[in-house]
Amino acid sequence: MKLIGLAGWSGAGKTTLIERVLPVLRKRGLRISTLKHAHHRFDMDEKGKDSWRHREAGAEEVLIASAGRWALLHELRDAPEPSLPELLAKLTPVDLVLVEGWRNGDHAKVEVWRKGNGKPFLHPGDAHIRGLISDTEDCPADRAFVLSRDMEAVADLLIACAAPVETLGPA
Repeated sequence: MKLIGLAGWSGAGKTTLIERVLPVLRKRGLRISTLKHAHHRFDMDEKGKDSWRHREAGAEEVLIASAGRWALLHELRDAPEPSLPELLAKLTPVDLVLVEGWRNGDHAKVEVWRKGNGKPFLHPGDAHIRGLISDTEDCPADRAFVLSRDMEAVADLLIACAAPVETLGPA
């Protein structure tokens, strides 16, 4: 299993890029999972629904299943946030994991940079950033680069920059 992070400032287009490149990667026969980091508290189930009620009542984990999907909700309560390797260990093995977030992590990443965002580049200060995806050709030429509108090139870059999950160390 390999992983590649998509790092960038908020508003750079990371989520949109993932939405657009996933079908290209799947068409190539790859099995893909995504891992998204949120910097805020989030909720997946609706207030008042049975799963929400179970969790609110104190369940450590709530597994929700139907004919179409299943989801496991795990409450941290007072436990620390799990590390990226710990979370990756919970995934079913696939060919490639796209990691959105963990901008400062020590894993293989490509930077997603949008000129109109008005933010500085991340890659000069991060040796783990192996490539750059941007909406403009006006970018530094010190690492692999593709335009964000070329999904085939984006897919090629993500695959080329991905690293085995084992390079992160133990979970």
